[in-house]
Formats: sequence, C-alpha cells, structure tokens
Amino acid sequence: MTAAPVFTFDPYDYATQEDPYPAYTWLRANAPLYENAEQNFWALSRHADVVAAFRSEGTFSNKMGVTLDESAWGPNASAAMSFLAMDPPDQTRLRKLVSQGFTPRRVKELEPRIREITRSYVEPMIEAGSADFIADFAGRLPMDVISEMLGVAPSDRQELRRLADLLVHREDGARDVPPEGVEAFFAVHAYYTELLADRRKNPRDDLTSALLVAEIDGDRLTEQEIIAFLLLMIVAGNETTTKLLGNALYWAHRFPAQLDSVLADPAGESSGSRVGRWVEETLRYDGSTQLLARYLLEDVSLHGVVAPAGSQLVLLIGSANRDEDVFPHADEFDLDRDTSQMCSFGGGRHYCLGANLARLEANVALDELVRRVRGIDVHAERAARVHSVNVRGFASLPVTLHAR
Repeated sequence: MTAAPVFTFDPYDYATQEDPYPAYTWLRANAPLYENAEQNFWALSRHADVVAAFRSEGTFSNKMGVTLDESAWGPNASAAMSFLAMDPPDQTRLRKLVSQGFTPRRVKELEPRIREITRSYVEPMIEAGSADFIADFAGRLPMDVISEMLGVAPSDRQELRRLADLLVHREDGARDVPPEGVEAFFAVHAYYTELLADRRKNPRDDLTSALLVAEIDGDRLTEQEIIAFLLLMIVAGNETTTKLLGNALYWAHRFPAQLDSVLADPAGESSGSRVGRWVEETLRYDGSTQLLARYLLEDVSLHGVVAPAGSQLVLLIGSANRDEDVFPHADEFDLDRDTSQMCSFGGGRHYCLGANLARLEANVALDELVRRVRGIDVHAERAARVHSVNVRGFASLPVTLHAR
C-alpha cells in the first residue's frame, strides 16, 4: 500500500501563490498550527488563532521583522520596516511620533486630489476602450497619492514604483530578497536621504517635512527613523493598494452578478454603498497582504501541538479571512456579507496605520470608474500575477471598458 503524499505548505511556491486558498482550507482542517520543518517556520491559519495572535501582548513579537525572507529577518529589520518591526516601548514611541505627521486630517484632505488624479487616468482609459488596469491606472494612482503626501516630484515617481516592484517580486525558486531587490532598497534609501536633506533646508507642506518637526515632550524622530518610515510607505502605502484595486476588478468580473449590482445605479446612494461593500469584500476575499511573520518569545501550544520559543511563525491573514466558522460560504465573493471580522489590516498595537488611506483611495478610484462605465471585461487569460511571499495581486490585468 502506497503512503499518502505528505502535504507541504510553501508560500514561495509559484503554484501556491497562484491560488493559496486550497492549501489554506487544508491547513485549517488538518494542521491549524502547522510546521514546515524544512523551511523552519510555523503557521497559524484559523481566524480565531490569527486574531488572538494579532491582539496579544508579548509572545508574538515583531522585533525580527514580518517576512519569511532570511536577509530581511533579524534584529535590524526595523531599518527597512520601521515600527512594523518593533515591540513596545520602541514601537509605541515611534508610532506616536509618526502619527503626529500622518494624521486623519491629512488623509481626509487628500480626497479631492485623489479624485482629480483618478479622473486623469480613468478618462483616457475609457476613451481608448481598453487598457492594462495595473500599468495604466492601479499602479499609478497609489504611487501618485503617496508621492504627493511625501513630496516626491512627479518626474521621480515612475522610477520609485519600478524600485518598489523589485522590492516585493520573487523569481520562481527564489527564497530570499534577490540582488535586484537589495539594489532597489539601497536606491530608494539614497533617494529618501536626499529628499530629507532637501526638506531640512526647504520645508514644505508635505509629510516628510511634518515628520522632521514631529515632537512629543521633546522627543523627535531621527533621520534613520524617518527614512525607515518612508521606505515602509512605498510598499505598505503603494504596492498593497495597487493590488487591492486589481483584485477588486478581477473578482467582480469573476462574479458578474456582484459587478452588475455596483454598475446598476452609478449616481445613486446605492452605488456609493455598493462600492464600499466591494472594497471591503475584496479586502476579505483576496487581500493584498496574505501573511505576516512573528517571532515567538514563548512556547505556543495550540490544537495539541507546540511551537517552541525562538521560532518564526506566520499569521495567514488570507486563510483567516476564508474561515467558514466566521464567514459562511467564505469562497463566494458576496458584497452583501458581514465583513466586520476580517483581519486584513492586522489588529491590536500593529493595526495598519494606513488603513483609512487605503480605503479612501480604493473607494474613490472604483466610484469614479463605475460612474463612467456600463460594463467591464477582464481578460484573465492574459493577466499576469506578481509573485511575492507577502503581497498578492496582479502585475498586469488587461481590460475592456464600455463607456456609458
């Protein structure tokens, strides 16, 4: 009798990245605290366990970083990931200081400009009738928004986006940051160092200038702390929103009744409500961030299994958001479902600082789109995915747009 093949969950595998959800289903049912001994990491896949880990104090530490990539994992991870790779009190201090500049008011005041930028990209796409939704729109809007917040010149944005793509992309078989990604990191670091030097001499009404003067009881951000935050913004504030927009369009097309319900009343209250639901269900159903790593400060004992202190453990956000115990018929894309328990933006002390900005951008972008089109065809056979351990989405998404 032939033994059944051993199940292996490998987040670096291209086949897994194309569709990780069958693997998540298996993990939740058979190994909710899973060990990959070969790659030396553990994984939590059930909603209750992932949410509890996000909200816990201690045990699940961020101090080594949040990625499985070996070269980005360690005590110096905060140099690239800012407070995302810290524990209290360092994380608390830095987040409070950054929040002095990255305020809800600053985000809210961006809405008119986000609409203006959106229209500048949407209208040419509709006039042309076809486009690459990522290259022509979803990859450009978030970079423009973040760049305007930070004070990045329009002439520099295309190159920064190219570098940001290199930071997250992994070739098939690569299990660490590739040389191109390392070079991109240092290039972005150098760019922000120059930007910061300029703002010290010539302050402007932008986030970079605001971070330079942020202060709490005499405590201020160091230059390296500001640069690390700006580095985090180019991925967390750019790549993830690009992927969110692409995923929204892709899945709405795969579930045409849902898309039709959004397009049915583009100028009315129901449309605005449906666009918001579209964004939230996309965040749950196929979110940009699929997993985040933690370092175990203590043993974790769950479901009859013990992950020892000192281990690397990943929280499978994508799996938690498809947990049938929390989201009935979780594999259906349904704009009418209750998404309030999704954990796409994390939770607890590390709840995503940019969640409001991501939601604002996505809602404005999709609202402006549906007001101008009566139909959208996504050519999935010509689409290409980004291959990344943490980030899920499309590098290219060809579409045909039917104007109203």
